[in-house]
Amino acid sequence: MDSIAYSVAFFSAVFFFLLLHKKSAFKRRLLPPGPSGWPIFGNMFQLGDMPHRTLYHLKDQYGPVIWLRIGLINTMAILTAKAATEFFKDHDLDFADRTIRNNMRVHDYSNGSLALAPYGSFWRVMRRLVTVEMISARSINETAFIRRRCMDDLLAWIDKEARTEQNAKNAIHVSHFVFMMTFNVLGNLMLSRNLFDPDSDEGSEFYTAMNGLMESTGHRNIVDVFPWLAWLDPQGLRRKMERDMGKALEIASGFVKERMKEGYGDQVEGDKRKDFLNVLLEFRGNRNEEILEISEKEINIFILEIFMAGGETTSSTIEWALTELLCNPQVMGKAKAELAQVVGSKRNVEESDIENLPYLQAVIKETMRLHPPIPLLVPRRAIQDTQFMGYDIPKDTQVFVNAWAIGRDPDVWEDPISYKPERFLGSKIDYKGQHCELIPFGAGRRMCAGVPLAHRSLNFILGSVLHRFDWELDPAVTPETLDRDDVLGVTMRKRVPLLAVPKLI
Repeated sequence: MDSIAYSVAFFSAVFFFLLLHKKSAFKRRLLPPGPSGWPIFGNMFQLGDMPHRTLYHLKDQYGPVIWLRIGLINTMAILTAKAATEFFKDHDLDFADRTIRNNMRVHDYSNGSLALAPYGSFWRVMRRLVTVEMISARSINETAFIRRRCMDDLLAWIDKEARTEQNAKNAIHVSHFVFMMTFNVLGNLMLSRNLFDPDSDEGSEFYTAMNGLMESTGHRNIVDVFPWLAWLDPQGLRRKMERDMGKALEIASGFVKERMKEGYGDQVEGDKRKDFLNVLLEFRGNRNEEILEISEKEINIFILEIFMAGGETTSSTIEWALTELLCNPQVMGKAKAELAQVVGSKRNVEESDIENLPYLQAVIKETMRLHPPIPLLVPRRAIQDTQFMGYDIPKDTQVFVNAWAIGRDPDVWEDPISYKPERFLGSKIDYKGQHCELIPFGAGRRMCAGVPLAHRSLNFILGSVLHRFDWELDPAVTPETLDRDDVLGVTMRKRVPLLAVPKLI
């Protein structure tokens, strides 16, 4: 018994010695400056509901790179364009992994997701499939007729609302209509079918399932900062996510099985192109030419990701753009004048017009500078211990790149709080990853793969609705009283959805 007690005491002493040594070694690291936090909770309560804003205001006190401890998670925040440039240009590979929220591990979603998958062979093959086979310049041009057809539907929906007697002086929920249109665009690109009809009382089953999934995804989860609580699921979010994602995956699986029965090597009837599902299934069936086999479950997950990534970001950006234009009538006037000059009054806006509409493109850029869809981007994670800007960053550190703060960086933007699309006229700055002062889609090897399609879609949608209709605020609201606060969910949306009145031209 004495020997057992001695052994326990010895190993306990060794354990505590190693623990103290590790803690001491951690303290010897030169970490970035940051606010002191509470025991156990760290800085989680200091960040509040709007962490992108909180961090922005901490820059003057602590500098361009801030160190935080959010619960048990070591976190670094990057707040200026200069720091972001060094991060993406010189340390992109060091931080190539993702921080995965607990809810996104449900049904192994994170392993099959292009945005969240670990940096490795699966991610590289899927990235190449997306950029080369699905949204290359050629394939985007070949699918222009799909976006034209869905745009005609959107304009018809809004036109119907504008002509309805009871809506003659009432506003419509703009982002809702744009979301429905985008959902159908993605449905046709992915599955060659519309997935929502606003005239249907029940709507599409998949549309409903995806709405539930995105609503679940938008909640903050205490388990993300205290992983040891995962078994308890104190907020019930994992259980809800398992239900919502399970339903969405079940429906997606039905789409895949249906296509496999039809023969996925065949072209869609009446269509000269292959949709995204055809590309994935052909890749899966061609095992001899690829080192990686994509499972049917991973294909189902990819379908969900397409809708989650594309629907919310597009509709929220259009909502913010129209909000800013309604609050800045002179900018609205310039955008509509350009459309009138280039397009004229006898036809609709076409995607081929976009390159001849520099002011419209500037409006989209300025909107995304001030209202990036994901203000802290998708968090990165350090693959190994790394030296960054003279600081010692430990392995597994979570990294927030605050695109919202960078868009307001006074070192690179003159009068950064004002909405001035003119700042982009004659400028080479764009959001395609080469200019770190404007990174709403991220930068580096893990930036959003869908930027070319997003660029085309955002300009096409905004140009079309501006050209077809005159827009006014709800009569009960003025630019001064309009609520312009944001709220974080899947994307950064307006806290109070924009209601605007379309007037037939």
